[in-house]
Amino acid sequence: MTDTSVAQPLVEEETFTLNKENWGPWKVVLWDDDHHTYDYVIEMLMDVCRMVWEKAFQHAVEVDTKKRTVVFVGELEHAEFIQERIVGYGPDHRMSTSKGSMTATLER
Repeated sequence: MTDTSVAQPLVEEETFTLNKENWGPWKVVLWDDDHHTYDYVIEMLMDVCRMVWEKAFQHAVEVDTKKRTVVFVGELEHAEFIQERIVGYGPDHRMSTSKGSMTATLER
């Protein structure tokens, strides 16, 4: 008599360890500079953060007057995604002195 049963592979249960460093809320801070226009900031925030024009305009005013503005608050993975999109957005074609994206950092 032949054994027709198939041996099942051992499946190790995956353990997920929550790292307190990843817990929110994390903030994405946009920093002021002299190489990007209000139009650029508004356009970028509407695209990257899916903000409505009015909210993006408020952030443009805040970054200009207070030199920084918090444009996102949430879990680390999403905050990193937003930050990467901001710093990868590219220069402001409206200004010849604009050579790259705006600066955005993460804060707790």
